[in-house]
Amino acid sequence: MSHAETSDQATAGAPPAAKLTLMTLTMMVVGSMVGAGVFSLPRRFAEETGVAGALIAWAIAGTGMLMLAFVFQALAVRRPDLDAGVYAYAKAGFGEYLGFFSAFGYWASACVGNVTYWVLIMSTVGAIWPSLGDGDTLLAVVLSSAGLWAFFLLIRRGVKEAAAINRIVTVAKIVPIVVFVILALFFFKASVFAENFGGADYAGSLFNQVRGTMLATVFVFLGVEGASVYSRHAKRREDVGRATILGFLSVFAVFASVTIVSYGIMPMAEIAELRQPSMAGVLEEAVGTWGKVFVSVGLIVSVLGAYLAWTLMAAEVLFVAAKDDDMPRFLQRATSEDVPVPALLMTTALSQVVLVVTMFSDDAFNFALDLTSALSLIPFLLAAGFAVKIGLGRDSAEVAGQSTRRELVIAVIATLYMAFLLYAAGLKFVLVSFILYAPATLLFIKARREQNRRLFSPREAVICAVSIAGAVVGVIALAVGWIEL
Repeated sequence: MSHAETSDQATAGAPPAAKLTLMTLTMMVVGSMVGAGVFSLPRRFAEETGVAGALIAWAIAGTGMLMLAFVFQALAVRRPDLDAGVYAYAKAGFGEYLGFFSAFGYWASACVGNVTYWVLIMSTVGAIWPSLGDGDTLLAVVLSSAGLWAFFLLIRRGVKEAAAINRIVTVAKIVPIVVFVILALFFFKASVFAENFGGADYAGSLFNQVRGTMLATVFVFLGVEGASVYSRHAKRREDVGRATILGFLSVFAVFASVTIVSYGIMPMAEIAELRQPSMAGVLEEAVGTWGKVFVSVGLIVSVLGAYLAWTLMAAEVLFVAAKDDDMPRFLQRATSEDVPVPALLMTTALSQVVLVVTMFSDDAFNFALDLTSALSLIPFLLAAGFAVKIGLGRDSAEVAGQSTRRELVIAVIATLYMAFLLYAAGLKFVLVSFILYAPATLLFIKARREQNRRLFSPREAVICAVSIAGAVVGVIALAVGWIEL
């Protein structure tokens, strides 16, 4: 048990943290990673690249995200005193304000990501109920809102109960994805695959093809840090790193396989025109209508399970940040069942707001997916950068054990990969991220005032000014039409 956790539980009236096993932590990682993204992969890749670009993209993404998984594994061992993973690492490495930004960005990315789940569910049902459209009509938003608040009530019952449900759902949702890969291989057409190898005429250069898929790969790998976020609940600290690697390796092959085998079923241009979830359309082409129904049912189970895991993790980040006095004190409160209800309520409320915004977007699913990825990049970049500091011996706190050269190399690669992803995201999503980041500073100011502390150090004031300037530019760009939702 960490020092921070011991202190928390020693506090009068503090509820004991629920303890999770290696298997449950691993299921939290898998449950978080396997959600809406995997069912949308065929179309997302076909819109950008052919087989060659997809293979390169998965090689880059797999290597980069594996390095990030190793970073979280190493940080869990070197700094066992830090809880809540992404947020805690950014704060320890780069100060309280950037730590706050990391916590808020990670939380906001989870909330926006949760919206993609409801949009995709409604789009799936919309294939037989046209009034739901692509998941962004008024009726779709109303039904999604009902589901969103129903999950709020479920999770409020307790972390242990919700985690147990997630474990069952995770196993259930893997089955249709594996069946899809097997059936696609059985109906695989080598001639179609060969025609798709170099990409269609609209795909552009190989570099642009690979770059265009980067945000999609980030989205499907979100959740690799799930065990580190829940580190305070682990029975054994070393299980955090093990669950991270096991979860990543369990799903990487599945994600890549879903993408590649689809190129052997239909021409790339036709896959790019499929309705989401595109995996259903691919299987329908291979085996008929029952394939579409099978995938659609699997998607709904998968997405609901991922929504549960992500809502838990998002609330956890706000709760731990508040316990560290980096968020307002009202977010510190938790029930006797170890559920941080105010943080959970704020998480559900932001998802509700974003859900309403989707009605005004030209492509609600893809926009929410890409924004989710962009918001998560800064927290990941800061966590990887912190691992570099530890590897160079520049972490002022006591580090457990001696950092190895291998850990430093891995941290550097992960940091460079995160920087490349920010470039691949493009200016549009960076500016929209600033629009969310800048107003969040009000929460930081409230927390500082509650502690009667100076609002900003000189360096923090500069960072705040940059974020506000970015937000202003972003608002102007939206207003004049330079960027569109």
